[in-house]
Amino acid sequence: MKQYLNVITAYLIMFTLIILVGIFQSWSLALTILNYCLISAVMTIGANIQWGYAGLINFGIMGYTALGGLAVVLVSVAPVGEAWSVGGLNMMICLGVIIGIVFSIRLTLKKIAKSKKRNYLIAVIIIIGILLLRLISAPAIESIEAVEPAKTGFLGGLGLPVLFSWIAGAFLAGGLAFVVGKVALGLRADYLAIATLLIAEIVVSIIKHEDWLARGVKNVIGLKRPAPYEINLQQSPWFIDLVEKFHSGKLALINSVSEKQEVLNQLVISASSVYVKLCFTGLFLTVVIILLIVTQKALYSPWGRMMRAIRDNEEAAGAMGKNVVKQHLLIFILGSAIVGIAGAMMVTNDGLFTPGSYRPMRYTFVIWVMVIVGGTGNNFGAILGGFVVWFLWVEAAPIALFFINLFTAHLPETNEIRVHLINSAPYFRFLVIGTALLVIMRFRPQGILPEKIIKN
Repeated sequence: MKQYLNVITAYLIMFTLIILVGIFQSWSLALTILNYCLISAVMTIGANIQWGYAGLINFGIMGYTALGGLAVVLVSVAPVGEAWSVGGLNMMICLGVIIGIVFSIRLTLKKIAKSKKRNYLIAVIIIIGILLLRLISAPAIESIEAVEPAKTGFLGGLGLPVLFSWIAGAFLAGGLAFVVGKVALGLRADYLAIATLLIAEIVVSIIKHEDWLARGVKNVIGLKRPAPYEINLQQSPWFIDLVEKFHSGKLALINSVSEKQEVLNQLVISASSVYVKLCFTGLFLTVVIILLIVTQKALYSPWGRMMRAIRDNEEAAGAMGKNVVKQHLLIFILGSAIVGIAGAMMVTNDGLFTPGSYRPMRYTFVIWVMVIVGGTGNNFGAILGGFVVWFLWVEAAPIALFFINLFTAHLPETNEIRVHLINSAPYFRFLVIGTALLVIMRFRPQGILPEKIIKN
């Protein structure tokens, strides 16, 4: 009971802070923070089941997040007909060649015993496959990227509802995790971390430089979203009437008709932003709750106890007949798939896909800080860590600016020290998060909400 009381208290404090942001800054900002906290929570759930359940260090979270974002483009964007006509067939043939290479290698591994002959054959298959891919794709890519490069220059997607991309993001990330897991999960923890980070960098680099896929660094804007657009709400009579009724008391105090209309217009604009963000909040909260329920059931199931046993002592678990390699691969895929969902949610919320924004600091190391701060092995702790760290990430700069102005108020506005501190305010988030991490590691290394020991 005490642990649940700690969980409730921690979350009440967190939500109180978000409400205070709404009161003293704006409700739109408060909901923005809440939505990104929920997206971060999905990422931390994925990272936590890999590390907290199985002890797997995955520094490739950035890559799986990017694949989730790519899924939004591939699923929701309408296909570019002209691009498909000039190069679509060739790219589909390339996809067939890749599948052929994979199956050829798999068949070789299955049919031929381990030997130099097998190694040479696999090398020949790969070399021939790469040459075929280059021969077929090169003219197609050039033709696709030449189709109105300022607007398109890529194949587009399937034109489906954007929510389908969240599922597609899970499959893309899970598929990559399967390949990575087959290759890298046999590595020692530190080598695994390095390998996954490098693979993530490769994934992001491919997305950035292959314009035919998702416009590369030119970005994809105007993506579909499962919520109404603010401009449409602002022109909807039902929404205007709703805002007018909600603020009837305030509007009744204004005698001038023109002034009242101007105030109403401003209220409608503000309310439309809040309404849209509330729609996203409902969707994101639903995903978090579903994942939390599923992961909690898995954690306290025989499978969850087995994973913890493998994490604590692989040799002993293997001696008891548990397939350690298989279970590691499974949980690596599951965790990565969840991160892929979060990546798709983020791009859906932003309405644009920017491959250049995927950097290890924001999409890998900050996520790990969230898990550490919240508490590894505890789903509630991991989610709380996502809330705490993201809140600090957003609010550190305004808080720093407040104190800078407070302590330098006696100095002239042109004072070099004051100007430098004000210009440096955005970077205080790193100082604040770093300090928070050091404090947690020093005084509560198990995290705010530590792992609960399961008694058999």
